[in-house]
Amino acid sequence: MPPFVLLWVWLCAGLHCAGWGLSALHALNVWGYSAVLLSGLGAGLLWRRQSRLPAVRPGAWSRLIRRFRRPLPLAFLILTSLAFLGGAWYEPSNFDGMTYREPRILNWLAAGQWHWIHTLYPRVNARACGVEWISTPLILFFRTDRLLFLINVVSFLLLPGLVYSVFTRLGVRRRVAWHWMWVVPTGYCFILQAGSSGNDLFGAPFVLAAVDFALRARTSRSAGDFFAAILAAALMTSAKTSDLPLLLVWGVAMLPSWPLVFRWPVKLALVCLVAFACSFLPTALLNVKYCGDWSGWKSEGVCAKSDPPLRLAANIGLVTLQNLTPPVFPFAKNWNALATNHLSRQMSLRLHQTVVENEAAEFQMAELQIEENAGLGFGVVLLVLLSWLAALGRPGAPPRTGRNSQKTDWWQTSLRWLPLVALLALLTQSEVFPISRILAPYYALLLPVFLAGPGQAWVVRQRWWQVAVSGVYLLAALLLVVSPPRPLFPASRVIAALQAWRPEAAWLDRVNRVYAVYHERSHAFDPALGELPPDLKTLGLFTYDDPEASLWRPFGSRRIVHVRPDDTADYLKREGVQYILLAPMKPMLWSQVTPAEWVRSVNATIVKKIPLHLRASEGFREWWLVKLP
Repeated sequence: MPPFVLLWVWLCAGLHCAGWGLSALHALNVWGYSAVLLSGLGAGLLWRRQSRLPAVRPGAWSRLIRRFRRPLPLAFLILTSLAFLGGAWYEPSNFDGMTYREPRILNWLAAGQWHWIHTLYPRVNARACGVEWISTPLILFFRTDRLLFLINVVSFLLLPGLVYSVFTRLGVRRRVAWHWMWVVPTGYCFILQAGSSGNDLFGAPFVLAAVDFALRARTSRSAGDFFAAILAAALMTSAKTSDLPLLLVWGVAMLPSWPLVFRWPVKLALVCLVAFACSFLPTALLNVKYCGDWSGWKSEGVCAKSDPPLRLAANIGLVTLQNLTPPVFPFAKNWNALATNHLSRQMSLRLHQTVVENEAAEFQMAELQIEENAGLGFGVVLLVLLSWLAALGRPGAPPRTGRNSQKTDWWQTSLRWLPLVALLALLTQSEVFPISRILAPYYALLLPVFLAGPGQAWVVRQRWWQVAVSGVYLLAALLLVVSPPRPLFPASRVIAALQAWRPEAAWLDRVNRVYAVYHERSHAFDPALGELPPDLKTLGLFTYDDPEASLWRPFGSRRIVHVRPDDTADYLKREGVQYILLAPMKPMLWSQVTPAEWVRSVNATIVKKIPLHLRASEGFREWWLVKLP
C-alpha cells in the first residue's frame, strides 16, 4: 500500500505547488501546466530508475485476482464499480461543488492566476483550496468537469489499505483489521461520494496517511516515511479546515520521531516549504489580508462563538441522530414535527442563537441518506456497536508482558483516544447542519477504540457477524442504486409508473421533484442561457449559494462576472458586462437596496423574468434577466 499512497501524496502536493507557483507567474494556463506536468513526469521516471523499483512487482496480478475471489474484497469491488459507473454516467451535481468550488477554478483560469474574486458569496474566496488545485488541470485540459469524480474514486480505493495499516498500528488485531478494512469504506459518507465531486472523502485518506506514516517513521526512522507524514498532514488541512483538530493526533504520533528533524536539515526545509504550499496556510494568510480573519468566518457573517457547552451537546445529539437514521426513512417528516413541538420555547431560542442553521437547531432528520448529509451511516455504526458489545468479556490473546510492551500499549491507548479529543474540539465550534458529513475524515480514527479489544477476533469469526456485514453491504448498494444525483435505475420511468398506479400519493410528487432537480442541476440555468445572445462572452450574475457552474458550460465559451449591489454602471462596462442575471427574492443580496432600485440606478431594463428550479426544497423561483444600455 505505501507506494500508491506515497504517489498520491506527492502528486497532490506537487499540484498544489504548481497552482500557487503558476498563479504567481500569471501562467495558470495550458502551457504552464504542460511544463509542470512534463517536468514532474520526468522527475518521477528518473527517481524510479535510480531506485530500481519494478513497475509491477512479480506475482502482483495473480495475488490481486486471488484476493478478489474472497467475499469481502469482491463485495468492495462491486460497490466500487457501481460508484464508478454512476460517476462516469452522470454529470457532477454536488451542490457545493457547483456553487463555489468549480466557479472559483473557472474564475482563476479565466484570469490566468489565483485572485480574490469580486463577489457577495464569500465561500468562493475564503475556503481551503485542497481539492480545487487537484481539479484545475482536469478542467483545464479536458474542458469539462465530468472527470472530477476520479479524484474521489482514487481516494476511495486507498481507504482499505490505509484502514488496515492504521488499525494494526493502533492495536487492532490483524484478523479484525482485515475484516474491517472492507467494512469501513461502506460508510455512506464514503460510498456516496466515491462517484461524486464532493470534497469530504478527499481528505479522509490524507488523515489516515498522516497518522500511518508518522507511526511508520517511529520504527523505520526513514526519510520517506517522515517526509510523507508531514506532507499528508499539510494536505489534510487544505482539504477541509474542519480537519485541523486532527493535527493533535498527528503531532502526538510524530513525537517519537522528533530526533529525525536534525538528520536531514536541508531536505526537511524543502519538504516544509512544499508542505506550506499544500496546506491551508496560504489561504489563511490571504483571508487575513482580504477579510481580517484567518478562517474566513467573518466574511461569511459568522459571529463569535458563544455557549460552547450547549453547542457541544447539540452537535453530539445531531451526530447521533444523523448516523442512526436508516438509509430510507419515510417517517422523517413526523420526527421533524415531533422534535420541533417538544422543544421548549426557551431552549429553541437558545439553540437558534447558538447553532445558526435552523435544521441543526431543530434536530431535523432526512428522508434519504444522500451525499450532502450522510455520515458513517446506520449500517456501519450499528455493526460497530454490536461488535463492541459482543466482544465484552470474551477471552482473547493473552496480554503482552515486559517493559517495552507496556510502553507500546500505553502509547497505542493514548493515540486511540486522541481522535475523540479532536472530535469534541470540533463539535464545540461547528454550526452546520450536515455535521456527520463533515466528520468523514474522523470516523476511521475513532473506530480503533471500539475494535482493539481482544474479543473482536472471536466476533469476526461468528456467523451472525458475517451475515450482518452482508446486510451492511446491501444497504450501501441500495443507496448507490437509488441515489438521486446518480440513480442506477430508470428513475423517471419507474416514478411515472408509480404515479400512474397511485396518482393520489403526495409523496410520489416529492420523490419526482427531488430526482428531477438533481437530474437537471448540472444545467439548472439553461432556461436563462436560452434567452441570451448566442455569441455572448461575458455574463453578469448576482449570486449567493447558487449552482453557478452550469452558467459556464460549455467551459471556455463565456466568463461569469459576479455583480454586487454597490457596483456602478461604469464598473460593469469596464468588465464587459451587458446582460445580468439576478434573483429578486434572495434577501442576502438586497439588504440595502431593492432589485428594482438597483436596476434603475444602472439604467438597465428587464428583458425577461425566468422561473428557475435550483433546489428541491424551494420549488421555482423567479429570476430577472436585465440588460444595460
